[in-house]
Amino acid sequence: MFNEVLEKIRNMFFHDIAIDLGTTNSLVYVRGRGIVMQEPSVVAINQKTGQILAIGEEAKKMVGKTPSHIVATRPLISGVISDFDVTEQMLRYFIEKARTKQFILNPRPRVIIGIPSGVTEVEKKAVSDATKNAGAREVFLIEEPMASAIGARLPVQEAGGIFIVDIGGGTTEVAVISLGGLVLSKSLRIAGDRLDQDIVQFAEQEYKLLIGPRTAETIKIGIGSAFPLKEKKEMPMRGRNLVTGLPEEILVSDEEIRGALGKSVRQIISEIKSAIEETPPELLADIMGSGIYLAGGGSLLRGLDVLIQKEIKIPTKRVEDPMTAVVRGAGMVLEELDELRDVLVEKEYLEPPR
Repeated sequence: MFNEVLEKIRNMFFHDIAIDLGTTNSLVYVRGRGIVMQEPSVVAINQKTGQILAIGEEAKKMVGKTPSHIVATRPLISGVISDFDVTEQMLRYFIEKARTKQFILNPRPRVIIGIPSGVTEVEKKAVSDATKNAGAREVFLIEEPMASAIGARLPVQEAGGIFIVDIGGGTTEVAVISLGGLVLSKSLRIAGDRLDQDIVQFAEQEYKLLIGPRTAETIKIGIGSAFPLKEKKEMPMRGRNLVTGLPEEILVSDEEIRGALGKSVRQIISEIKSAIEETPPELLADIMGSGIYLAGGGSLLRGLDVLIQKEIKIPTKRVEDPMTAVVRGAGMVLEELDELRDVLVEKEYLEPPR
């Protein structure tokens, strides 16, 4: 009873945070409150003064619309920090915004950050250092496929094989999980952003039309697919004609866009096949029964689950609310840190538990 009261008092003051620090979007979970923020991982900087003008949604609105001295940039590439100082500023913004409207006595929070499974020790340390500099008193790292599986409420601590594919903005994470650890993992730097780039290249090569990544993303969401649809879809694609220099609108079909995305989709499926081939037989038997789970925003591509099931011959299903799976999983670990500490990445540079 005393311990429960002590925990409630502690929770009033220590608002620990979980962050899915994505290449495209970042999500923030506050212990006891759930997901409180979902914003683009974009920062707008005045290059003349070095001043940060906007972060998140406001910065994304500036992409492609700023004067030459203002740059709207993503400080992460393929889930890895490419600009340490800007990432630190973005993390500080997320942490401070998550801690607003709290008590005057508001200690620095503990923070759990989701990272791709394929990052190096140097890259892990960069994430940890940037988070500490941004205001965290203690930092824990969790690999994204593990966080996704926990967020999907899969039994990660049991002695059975769980096969999960997390398709984010910068990376596709393929992992087999058993007994609270990654038995094998693969990280492919082909994901949502690459699919957008495929559409940009298709427009240029097929129609000599220059479009931006935001237009490409809109088309991908609107009519993009990995498997033929029951009903044909079409959508206008607007850009600048590279021959005339004038604005032009082209009507494109779902079949054309599916063809544009085909190479990248096949590479993702090839990575899944490779992981299946390396999975221990006993775990593979479990996976054939439970199936392949898809998470991440990229898994929302129409028909992707159908195509994977057709190619791999294993039942494939999308987890509930796949875009928030990583941050929900990291948040669940945050809520039960003592019980789930073993699923975290343990590194020497992290401070010991207090």
